[in-house]
Amino acid sequence: SGVNLFSTLPTTPPPSSDSNPSPSPKPPIPIPKYPPPLRIQKQRHRTLPPSSSPSTSKSSPAFKTHHHNSKYYKPIKPGQKITPPDGESREIIVGNSGISYYLPDAPFEFMYSYSEVPKAQPLAMREPAFLPFEPPTMSRPWTGKAPMKKSKRNVKLFEPLGVVENKVNGNVGEKRFKMFRAYELGKVIIRPREEVLGEPLTRAEIKELLKPCVSSNRQVNLGRDGLTHNMLELIHTHWRRQPVCKVRCLGVPTVDMDNICRCLEEKTSGKIINRVGGVVYLFRGRNYDHQKRPKLPVMLWKPAAPVYPKLIQETPEGLTKEEAEDLRIKGRSLLPICKLAKNGVYVSLVRDVRTAFEGCPLVKIDCKGLDASDYKKIGAKLKELVPCVLLSFDDEQILMWKGKDWKSMYSNETPNVKPSYTASVTSNSGICGTIITCECNC
Repeated sequence: SGVNLFSTLPTTPPPSSDSNPSPSPKPPIPIPKYPPPLRIQKQRHRTLPPSSSPSTSKSSPAFKTHHHNSKYYKPIKPGQKITPPDGESREIIVGNSGISYYLPDAPFEFMYSYSEVPKAQPLAMREPAFLPFEPPTMSRPWTGKAPMKKSKRNVKLFEPLGVVENKVNGNVGEKRFKMFRAYELGKVIIRPREEVLGEPLTRAEIKELLKPCVSSNRQVNLGRDGLTHNMLELIHTHWRRQPVCKVRCLGVPTVDMDNICRCLEEKTSGKIINRVGGVVYLFRGRNYDHQKRPKLPVMLWKPAAPVYPKLIQETPEGLTKEEAEDLRIKGRSLLPICKLAKNGVYVSLVRDVRTAFEGCPLVKIDCKGLDASDYKKIGAKLKELVPCVLLSFDDEQILMWKGKDWKSMYSNETPNVKPSYTASVTSNSGICGTIITCECNC
């Protein structure tokens, strides 16, 4: 009696009977220890002293990507020669043909690409000057694989000349050895091109040489970079097994196939015996010898392309800013004359653009699906070959204006039509008609 059943609870809980509290349960999976971020690793690696670095040898310049995510910009002058620190006889020349590398006793100046070089003076370099070839003092760069095991087969490098008595030192029974095969490091044996090619081939010989190559898949694929330096050694590898090398060209270089054929003949000293679209058949010559070919060094990595002036200008040649904007607005509603396929053959593109300029001052080409670098290179080629003025690359389309100095293909041609009674056509009604032939090239 007199007990309040709804009284408030005590503020402090009652003391537990156990004196030691139970520990918190452990997680079922241990917490992983993640490594520090990548940026922190780079900073720690830079702060390490040289003695504590994992490898004391100098790293290869191929792994120092200065042109990726960097602001390296060094202006260059026309015809400037840069001497790399690894040797005085080697030079890097910057000119209208881009960046070329001069090596002693070389038949020509080496470049990464011999055909796809803009005909414009570069403005600056994206990375420090260095040679993409392996210097004699540089160790083998890491390629992701361990070195191959040494072969157990003993290769005979020297041949004995017999026991010779040395009269100077007085040693009897001294053995002398001579190199089994002469090997010249860094020297190139150059033979005249006419001597290697020999007499011209006849039609029957060309037909016999092309028979096994037409349906064969053994070929050299030439892509967006054009004729590169390492392709020269690849062509000589094909020539070792068969006299004709099949070169299949796709993409940007096919806009100017004449330039590709000229570079192939100049750099390989071969002869083009047939050309069908983007496929070129290169003959090695009658007196070709694989052992006497020019042994060129191989490029280990692709050098960074220099900085070139912009293709699209705000005020193009012969136009004001307002006129250029009006032409760009009109070009938005213009239908393209063709659509370029990726990795296609664009042999007739220059002729199609010239024909389209005969009826309209503006021409548009649809390039959807192509890389931005590809259709920009195509636009630069059309600017030189047509010639024309580039207005924009908007919406993955090339818009061109024919310019004020445009000359028509038919301006200097006067059609000369003369009736010739070389043949007659007689109908069933007995009426005789004449055939008139046109002597112009239209």
